[in-house]
Amino acid sequence: MATNTATIGLEKKTAKELADKLNNLLAAYQIFYQNTRGFHWNIKGDKFFTLHVKFEELYTDALVKIDEIAERILTLGFTPVHSFSQYVELSAIKEITNDSGAESTVKHILEGFKTLIQLEREVSSVSDELGDDGTNDLITTYIREQEKLVWMYNAFLH
Repeated sequence: MATNTATIGLEKKTAKELADKLNNLLAAYQIFYQNTRGFHWNIKGDKFFTLHVKFEELYTDALVKIDEIAERILTLGFTPVHSFSQYVELSAIKEITNDSGAESTVKHILEGFKTLIQLEREVSSVSDELGDDGTNDLITTYIREQEKLVWMYNAFLH
């Protein structure tokens, strides 16, 4: 007898929609991670010591979130995307290369956060509709953390 529910009791069709949104978020995080790692490596100027450390904190945190998102997709019964060609294709965040300026890299970080928060709100909306408290709890925590970081990085610029 076929069932319409995923392994954790969620409706399969909606769980698939959620997994697709999570894969888009995963791809965006992968590009955000790589951009931030590049900023960490290449930052120059009088803000080097401050931003070098801050960018490392960001990409280290992104790496944890990447793993959590991929594991959540697996928990829903689907496969996380796992190639850079898929990340580049799916990501709403674009690759940034050869930027070493303090103000410009922080602006890229803020744009990345804006995109991530938007994608996370989309995921949260679907997970809420589905009654998926596990995904919703994970994602709303990300949003809260990133909203605070947006405030802090904006303060750095002003």
